[in-house]
Amino acid sequence: MVSRVIPVEPFDLVIFGGTGDLARRKILPALYRRFRAGQMPAGSRVIGAARSARSTNDYRAFVREALVEFGSADEGGQVESAFLALVHFVQIDVTGAQGWAELAAQLQPDRVRAYYFSVRPRLFGALAERIQSHGLATPDTRIVVEKPFGNDLASAQLLNATLAAHFEENQIYRIDHYLGKETVQNLMAIRFGNMMFEPLWNSQYVDHIQITVAESVGVGGRGDYYDRAGAMRDMMQNHLMQLLCLIAMEPPAKFDPDAVRDEKLKVIRALGPVEPHHIVRGQYEGNGDLPGYRDEVGNARSFTESYIALKAHVSNWRWAGTPIYLRTGKRLVARSSVINVVFKDAPHSIFGEAAGRHANLLSIRLQPNEGITLKVTIKEPGPGGMRLVDVPLDMSFAEALGPDSQSATDAYERLIMDVIRGNQTLFMRGDEVEAAWAWTDPIISGWTAAGDVPKPYEIGSTGPGDAELLMKRDGRQWQGINP
Repeated sequence: MVSRVIPVEPFDLVIFGGTGDLARRKILPALYRRFRAGQMPAGSRVIGAARSARSTNDYRAFVREALVEFGSADEGGQVESAFLALVHFVQIDVTGAQGWAELAAQLQPDRVRAYYFSVRPRLFGALAERIQSHGLATPDTRIVVEKPFGNDLASAQLLNATLAAHFEENQIYRIDHYLGKETVQNLMAIRFGNMMFEPLWNSQYVDHIQITVAESVGVGGRGDYYDRAGAMRDMMQNHLMQLLCLIAMEPPAKFDPDAVRDEKLKVIRALGPVEPHHIVRGQYEGNGDLPGYRDEVGNARSFTESYIALKAHVSNWRWAGTPIYLRTGKRLVARSSVINVVFKDAPHSIFGEAAGRHANLLSIRLQPNEGITLKVTIKEPGPGGMRLVDVPLDMSFAEALGPDSQSATDAYERLIMDVIRGNQTLFMRGDEVEAAWAWTDPIISGWTAAGDVPKPYEIGSTGPGDAELLMKRDGRQWQGINP
């Protein structure tokens, strides 16, 4: 199946922090792939802006290296050359006056202008103010900001107020790359486009839900940031929270940005407090071959969690009594992001105790192999009587839709194009961010006040043993972490 590509109108995209790691790894390769696919028109411009001194030709060489390193280049072909011709560079002082006049001269009138803030959050306010004061904002201007959106409720409120002082909410795009994944968007299609699922999507039929985002890597070069943030702030408060919202939200009246985000906000506000005994924090230990967390962050006394699991409840009519278990961690057995919806057992088994207990399981795989599996119960083949087994009905997007399907599209490609279109459906709204922090802050302050110490766990494991006990106390168990 070949995906239909709908081109956008020509635009100007300015990448503040255009020589940084995010630009090199994600933003620039994503733009090139959209250009190669025919979605980004030739009249567009990509302007890298950074404080380092370099010429446009130097920056084009930098971009070319990024395309080669991250698998996008076509080895000096015509498409690559045409894309690089759209790339420009401006040396700029984000907090000063240098470079703003030169940037203004690069921009075209009467077209969408997108400013990507690929810089530290403390610079967001200065950037927003200078874009306005130098006359670089138009009614068709959008700004894109990366997480973290604050590190607690107070800082998130301050950040939102700072951005709102210079731009309207419909011009602010808070990007969470998880929401750009094909399978994440398919959550809404599965639920609201199929009659067979939505009638069962409630506490009457769902026993519990598990959301797992496991990483096999450590903190790497992010040690300084991560040791201040931890798994709760870095992953749970945003990525897993967004997945929870899409799983638990009510059907919006229409597929409209604010209608969708209104329903997500209701879920966050309905989250009940998390009891201390429903939280497990962990920290990976070195094994001789790989360093432990404290060695990687350079803090021998760190009590920051690299793993967290917790049990949450959505206090509304749809989900009352249905627990939602969330876990995320680094240096686990495999890289895997999956949502498991575990349905209840049949109310009465006509097959007797020998047939065992069986429950339907819907697994929605977000990475690395995007797809959906529904486990159903059937009779085991053979003449040995009525023995039941669970078998998967498996749909891998790459197999079902072909290698050229849109499932191969990187999340940043989709999200950047949505910025240009002005579609905020997959972006977080300011009140969503604040509501998420309002739920998160008491959890963090609770374990801080109690002096809680993360439990050690082995590299390559599924996390600390206490996380298994969290489920066993409820008569349940985690689904496996599979690559």
